[in-house]
Amino acid sequence: MCGRTSCHLPRDVLTRACAYHDRQGRRRLPEWRDPDKYCPSYNKSPQSSSPVLLSRLHFEKGADSSEQIIIPMRWGLVPSWFKENDPSKLQFNTTNCRSDTILEKQSFKVPLGKGRRCVVLADGFYEWQRCQGTNQRQPYFIYFPQIKTEKSPTRMPAILDGEEAVSKWLDFGEVTTQEALKLIHPIDNITFHPVSLVVNNSRNNTPECLAPADLVTKKEPKTSGSSQRMMQWLATKSPKKEAPGSPKKDESGIPQWSSQFLQKSPLPAKRGATRSLLDRWLKQEKEEEPMAKRSHS
Repeated sequence: MCGRTSCHLPRDVLTRACAYHDRQGRRRLPEWRDPDKYCPSYNKSPQSSSPVLLSRLHFEKGADSSEQIIIPMRWGLVPSWFKENDPSKLQFNTTNCRSDTILEKQSFKVPLGKGRRCVVLADGFYEWQRCQGTNQRQPYFIYFPQIKTEKSPTRMPAILDGEEAVSKWLDFGEVTTQEALKLIHPIDNITFHPVSLVVNNSRNNTPECLAPADLVTKKEPKTSGSSQRMMQWLATKSPKKEAPGSPKKDESGIPQWSSQFLQKSPLPAKRGATRSLLDRWLKQEKEEEPMAKRSHS
């Protein structure tokens, strides 16, 4: 799971987006539970309320497990041993689960074995890019594009691509845990764009959070008059064409993804050139990655 999502659609639009076919093949809209608790947001963080899809069987004994409902729920796992009625009293917050250890850790293995599966609804999520050599991180908004992009290795929240996958994941009455886990795999048709730093504060909840933003370019230091004359003189003496065998531009300052799962071009029009650059990013990151960390990738 990621650390920040967006789900800002109006309730009626979100309902239509979750239309599904029941076991008889009929087109259905999911029913809402506690609809007044749904708060659209451009910037949802752990412990906030998010709309999720669930099988009706979780609430009504003997119900058809293929029927779906939507209900706002608190983002975070409440362990079975916690007996308080207020989950905010938890001293820690569990929001992340890895697919490769989901059947090993008791916190996830037990509820998963009982069919406690849901789908967190979101129109996209945020990830931060680690900029090499600085303490700054650039936020990006990641989402499904209208057109399919190039395939590339990924590491991301489990995304269920399509109505059939969603229905199988939710239908714990007919689809076993092992069959459901096969639905969790990398998705290659996502894209992203940089967004404003306002998303860093979870209290900010405006369209600016996910609006495309121009990356700030580093400004050159202002030169003195004598320095400018020297540069002009050097320009007249320098060859106009690059000499054969001249060194290439150093790319050691290329930023790397903080979660190491996105290697995709946000600009389809320049896909070929950007893809080549991203391949170099990935290769460089793999070479610099500690061995202990690489063994768990």
